[in-house]
Amino acid sequence: MVQARSHQVLALGIDRLQREIIAASAWRQRLVALVAGVASVLAMPPFFCWPVLWLTLPALLVTAEAAVESEWATSRVTRWRSRRWGRAAEVGWWFGFGYHVAGLFWIGEAFLVEAEVFAWLLPFAVTLLPAGLALFTALATAATELIGFPRQIERVALLGVAFGISEWLRGHVLTGFPWNVLGTALTYPLPMMQSVAFVGIYGLTTVAVIVFAGPFAILSDSLKVRGFPRLWAAIALAAAPIALIWIGGIWRLSDGPQQVGAHPKVRLVQLSIPQRDRLDRANLRNHFDRHLAMSLTAPDGRADDAAGVDVIVWPEAAMPFLPLAQPIALDAIGAMLPQGATLVSGALRLETAPETGARHVFNSVIVFDGGGTPARAIAHYDKLHLVPFGEYLPAQGLLEAIGLQQLTRQRGGFTAGAGPRKAIDIPGLGGVLPLICYEVIFPETAGLNRRADLVLTVTNDGWFGNTTGPRQHYHQARIRSVEFGIPMIRASSNGISALIDGKGREIGRLELNAVGTLDVVPPRPLGATPYSRWGDSIFVGLLGCIAGWLLLRRKAAPLPPNALS
Repeated sequence: MVQARSHQVLALGIDRLQREIIAASAWRQRLVALVAGVASVLAMPPFFCWPVLWLTLPALLVTAEAAVESEWATSRVTRWRSRRWGRAAEVGWWFGFGYHVAGLFWIGEAFLVEAEVFAWLLPFAVTLLPAGLALFTALATAATELIGFPRQIERVALLGVAFGISEWLRGHVLTGFPWNVLGTALTYPLPMMQSVAFVGIYGLTTVAVIVFAGPFAILSDSLKVRGFPRLWAAIALAAAPIALIWIGGIWRLSDGPQQVGAHPKVRLVQLSIPQRDRLDRANLRNHFDRHLAMSLTAPDGRADDAAGVDVIVWPEAAMPFLPLAQPIALDAIGAMLPQGATLVSGALRLETAPETGARHVFNSVIVFDGGGTPARAIAHYDKLHLVPFGEYLPAQGLLEAIGLQQLTRQRGGFTAGAGPRKAIDIPGLGGVLPLICYEVIFPETAGLNRRADLVLTVTNDGWFGNTTGPRQHYHQARIRSVEFGIPMIRASSNGISALIDGKGREIGRLELNAVGTLDVVPPRPLGATPYSRWGDSIFVGLLGCIAGWLLLRRKAAPLPPNALS
């Protein structure tokens, strides 16, 4: 009796909330969606407060439905808003805009590094990019309303499918930008991260929508539809999938840390030079010399001449010049490296087209040998996936002609490397898959070459200061290791630098803005994970199962959406 009464009170409260949102003005509904989107960022790194999604995703669902039913929305202000799906899309856009503004505000830090040149662009950067990304959330809510189901639980399942597809599109359309994919909420703590080895981050997005919005749908439908499951069903939907993910992750991690030997020993160098100083060309020699000196310094601070070190890794932008054209730099590298050791570093590389004489500058990883003075480049990788407005401008010549330039101020922009992506051989490490900066956020990158023994990512997160950005970037790198079961070395100019094993465990770490070195011995890669074998086909299969269930529900005789029990 008490349980039935408490359930009735809860259901009546939900119904009243829905009615109040429906009765609210247009701007209040938009404000609810905006605030829900902003609050949802608390589920992302470094906060990981994912229970907030049990409030914010239902708020998105209810507000989209309210916009469709509200009297104000029936006026034919514009043709698309006269459509039910158009009103739902508007609410989805406001949710997505709030989510991406709060999640990507740190991008504005890059425009303050040289504020006298780029500060005027900051308001556009922190609003226009979120506004564009929000279109994908609008697509998800519009599709949910366009197809339509009378019961909330079916609408949630449909929203999970639509959200998963829209996030996949966000990761691929116009070069893609899959930052803070919603499924990231279910990758913390570490046992829960193991799920991406099976379904990938996009599959986990669909699961997240159902887990966090489904309980509300069950409670809402239990008021409306006779015989629908009640409070315990909602609790089960909220708790059971998360419990299974957590328990499965604990089981997967039960083997303990991977055992490693004494070699190959890899030394990561992190100097944490402020980005504005890094751009000052008068300091290039000083920064280069500091990297050389730090490479010969043990993690405890004593000079050891890199004795016993097989590979030294410098981050992206450690050499923001053309070292292969600088004999002095090659002599210094050769003199620094112990016999038989190699240096792997972010650097610039130049090629001149023999036919036209055109100069192409690449953002590269270059491997130098340690056979004496001068050093030689024995392998290199040129970044394939460049950052728009950071490393190149769309319509580069036209925009440069009117005075615009990308943040790196590289005249003519960088040139993308020639594909396909493949591993390079580094003595002592085997087949290494290099990824530069934000290339690591793309799920498919780590799986494009199955022979890789190790992923090595170099990055320069100094552009973004002590914000959530570098922490979000690091967490996404850990997700890639788990998806493909491949250990990862991450060297960042300002942190976080680390060695991560194939299950996302940290073997060593240098914190954000720390100065020092880290000596690590990489473990071997794991066996192929389900995601590394089949990729996003698992995600497609999950969508197919949900779509099949919805199709069966569609064939059943639908009840009126407001039928009371």
